[in-house]
Amino acid sequence: MLLWLSVLVLAPVSGQFAPAPKPVISLHPPWTIVFKGEAVTLTCHISHFPAAENKKLYQWYLGTEIIREIPGNTLQVRDSGEYRCQTQGSPLSDGVSLTFSSAKLILQAPHSVFEGDSVILMCRAKAEKVDTAPKTRTLYKNYHRLMDLDENSNFHIEHAGLKDNGEYYCIESETHCCSVSSNTIKIQVQELFPHPVLKANPSLATPGNPVILTCETQLSPQKSDIQLSFHFFRDGHILGSSSKSFLKISIPSIVGNEDPPYYWCEARAGTPSVYKQSQKFQIPVQIPVSRPVLTLSTPGARAVEGDLLTLSCEAKTGSYPIVYQFFHEEVVLRKMKATFGGMVTFHISLTAEHSGTYSCTADNSLGVQRSQPVSLSVTVPVSRPVLTLSTPGAQAVEGQRATLHCQARRGSPSILYQFYHGDVPLRSSSAPSAGGASFSVTLTAEHSGTYSCTADNGFGPQRSDTKSLFVTVPASRPVLTLRTPRTRAVVGDVVELRCEAQRGSPPIQYWFYHEDVTLGSSSAPSGGGASINLSLTAKHSGNYACEANNGLGAQHSEVVTLSVTVPASCPVLTLRTPRTRAVVGDVVELHCEAQSGSPPIQYRFYHEDVSLGSSSAPSGGGASFNLSLTPEHSGNYACEADNGLGAQRSEAVTLSVTVPASRPVLTLRTPGAQAFPGDVVELRCEAQSGSPPIQYRFYHEDVTLGSSSAPSGGGASFNLSLTPERSGNYSCEADNGLGPQRSEAVPLSISGRTGSRSGSVATGVAGGLLSVVGLVVLAQLLYYRLPRRAGGRPTSGPSRSPSDSDPQEPTYYNVPGWMELQPVYSNVNPKGGDVVYSEVRTIQEGNRHAGKTRGLSTSKAPAARSSASTPSAGLGRPDTELPLTQGRWFSSLAPTCPAGLPGPTMPAVLSIPHRRPRESLGDTCSVQALAFPDVKRHGLAFLFSLHHLSIAAVTHVTDA
Repeated sequence: MLLWLSVLVLAPVSGQFAPAPKPVISLHPPWTIVFKGEAVTLTCHISHFPAAENKKLYQWYLGTEIIREIPGNTLQVRDSGEYRCQTQGSPLSDGVSLTFSSAKLILQAPHSVFEGDSVILMCRAKAEKVDTAPKTRTLYKNYHRLMDLDENSNFHIEHAGLKDNGEYYCIESETHCCSVSSNTIKIQVQELFPHPVLKANPSLATPGNPVILTCETQLSPQKSDIQLSFHFFRDGHILGSSSKSFLKISIPSIVGNEDPPYYWCEARAGTPSVYKQSQKFQIPVQIPVSRPVLTLSTPGARAVEGDLLTLSCEAKTGSYPIVYQFFHEEVVLRKMKATFGGMVTFHISLTAEHSGTYSCTADNSLGVQRSQPVSLSVTVPVSRPVLTLSTPGAQAVEGQRATLHCQARRGSPSILYQFYHGDVPLRSSSAPSAGGASFSVTLTAEHSGTYSCTADNGFGPQRSDTKSLFVTVPASRPVLTLRTPRTRAVVGDVVELRCEAQRGSPPIQYWFYHEDVTLGSSSAPSGGGASINLSLTAKHSGNYACEANNGLGAQHSEVVTLSVTVPASCPVLTLRTPRTRAVVGDVVELHCEAQSGSPPIQYRFYHEDVSLGSSSAPSGGGASFNLSLTPEHSGNYACEADNGLGAQRSEAVTLSVTVPASRPVLTLRTPGAQAFPGDVVELRCEAQSGSPPIQYRFYHEDVTLGSSSAPSGGGASFNLSLTPERSGNYSCEADNGLGPQRSEAVPLSISGRTGSRSGSVATGVAGGLLSVVGLVVLAQLLYYRLPRRAGGRPTSGPSRSPSDSDPQEPTYYNVPGWMELQPVYSNVNPKGGDVVYSEVRTIQEGNRHAGKTRGLSTSKAPAARSSASTPSAGLGRPDTELPLTQGRWFSSLAPTCPAGLPGPTMPAVLSIPHRRPRESLGDTCSVQALAFPDVKRHGLAFLFSLHHLSIAAVTHVTDA
């Protein structure tokens, strides 16, 4: 199957030769998209080229570059792009775009599709080496599922038509996995050939003369090899069929005034089966016009002045167009042209001057024909009469006499006049000559209305214009009615004041009064009553009256009394408590009051839309309701006021009932069954009930340790590092602003002074080694004391226990030789000033674990002596033991902290987190010490001194 993708220009230009046709490229296989690796053969077709085929050289283009020049007209390609071809003396063909796709799935279709074509759409998947998974392929048109494809993956369109236009693509789906979509192909079905056009030569025929009919159409250049057949018809009967597009016929004669016949043709293509018809048309035939007939038509049997006269002229036979002319006494009245069958008419309104002779002519350029003359006599009827009403004064008042006069200005005598009141005849009178007729009447109220008269001289009565007569009647005493939307008049209602006088000529002006004060006025132009609306307030109670006046004297109504009821306004709810906050046990007063409203008023009180109770105010004002508060009374309160005109609810008022804190319970939580110095104990205080926030305070022997807040209720905790002095009674307080509550006292007993919990007796150390170590200790003591003496500090003092140590000067102690060291952990956080670790000591605990520990004591530096002596609650005292890892011994120390700490650098490091006063937090001070393994075996510890350090916590000792 060949795919033609270029348009051949075959139509000749008038007076010139047709230009050389463009070559057309066809494809094999006929797809514009194929997989990479496949090949497509291009063929360059040239129609009606004079040169011999074997002498042609074909040039092939890819884009704008020549890729091949060969004697043959075929080329096999494997690259994507737009291809064109050309040969000597021919123009360049239209481009053909080829795509060699690497996609997994493609949809192939012919590029050009013509109506009637058999079209195949092929959905192809790229061949895989091993692919056994079941797959399904589905074809889509315009993004809607069209059908599932069979094993061949083809979709066949038998006879392409406009219904097949659209965008197509296919999708391959693998069960329980994924899907792949192909490219989209747009199919636009083209016409195989346009509808034919039937032409006649000559275009204006004469009956009996021959005429050549031509059925003109043209095949698409891509389908120039298809053979067409032509069929010619006249009024549904076939005249002939041929492969030629023309037919010679003879025009039949036209009988009478019948219409010429209709002609059309039909072009058919055998394969594919496509046929199309031309439009029907008539071949004009020239026939001389016949003598026309003139007709005059009037509405009645006689032509009367004012009637509409219709003049019609018609020639029974004759070719169109026909020109008609109408004449009155040889004067042209109208000229008209008829382009198709039927008569021509026009109208004139008759006057007396239109009496006379009329005629018409018809002409179709083959001779003028005149009709027979027709005479017309116009009769003049009576003219429209004029009615006149006369009264003695400017107004027609009841009891006066009025005169009615009717006269026609033109008309043949005698004339009969008839008078009417509305449509009711009053009297008739005949006037043999000009002058008209009259009659008189005494006026009553019933004489108001419209009057008219007619004049008739035998050609139909003529009616005058109507005249209105208003007989004025004085207004009677009006009646005032008050109309309210309910049985009672309520503030906000709209009351209608209706005032009506039973008699009286309109217009009547009504005035309305409240306690003789004018409220407003309203007019009744057509009589009856009038109303005004009034939106009621409490001030509108009182007497009302109205007045009616139509210019003949005012009339007053009787007085009507109105009492206005005021509905209860939206009440205001006030909660009155004995103090600033509402507390459990208080008696709160709920006061509800509507600022306005007619009594009695019933009040109802609500808590969270649940009724609490009700109270009545017989004389108006507010009402109250007392409530003894419990915790459940917290929430939203509202009240209602109702005086029978609808309940009004107040805005919600929120009441929060505060519950005093209950007596708290203090719990002490220690790491073990017994409390030892260095332990961190948690003090937990909790009140079982009480509105948050609750402030908790902790006490040791009635001395405040600290406080903590529970913003959302519940308890609070406080951590405390134990020293021997921490033994005693502990308590706590809970306070939420309604008075503090103290817990019961809880005693705490701290066992021993060192806090040693475990350990075993250290092995003996040789006495000789102890002596050697003693000498080293003495040297270290001298090393530390000499620099301090140089700084101006005292160099000697009596030995004191660690608890009595002077904070300005460290005291050093010898440590017993037999001991086992265990870590002691303490929190140290003095309130301010520098903290100095002044000594390292060991303490014999012979009565508990037969073990020994060592620690570091701290005291205030001189710069901080004016500060409070007690550190923050829960963070330890200044005199706190330093925890050291078991088995670590020191001969001399040299910190890497701030300046002023002497000593050589040693191969062991003590890391001490510290802070300087109000300047830096989280710094780390390192103290280096020399480790002596031999001394370790003998169980000795050595003293050192750290000055001018604010230490928050001592954590661990690490090897350098």
